Amino acid sequence: MGTTITPELHERMVNHLRGAYPNEGGGLLIGTVNGDTITIEDIAEAENTFPDEEQFHRMGLAPDFWMKVEDAADERGLQIVGFYHSHPDVAANPSEYDLSHAFPNLAYIIVSVKQGEVDHVNNWRLREDRSQFDKDTLDVTEA
Repeated sequence: MGTTITPELHERMVNHLRGAYPNEGGGLLIGTVNGDTITIEDIAEAENTFPDEEQFHRMGLAPDFWMKVEDAADERGLQIVGFYHSHPDVAANPSEYDLSHAFPNLAYIIVSVKQGEVDHVNNWRLREDRSQFDKDTLDVTEA
């Protein structure tokens, strides 16, 4: 297992999440899957659809956003390969909410943003039986 992202996309992702602070930010990861390896080839920054008073600890995506991104990815021969989001002022570990709303085998990049700065980045994959996330590698490298 493993996930690869270019330095440029990684920087774009973390800048988006820094900008969302003190709320959660997030989006979709677009790319390819080859066996257990995910290659991220683009990201789609999302607007947080949770009510304002909940956005500091919840990230929601509009259903039509997902469909538009999926259609655009398909036109490029790509697919949605995961999600990314921030955890403001806490660790980059999946929450119970993340566990109950995730899909197996996709990349889940969680970025801890503390006081507006990126503290650390973790990548996770949900097991097929949905019992728990397993930590996965995230290689930031040129394609």
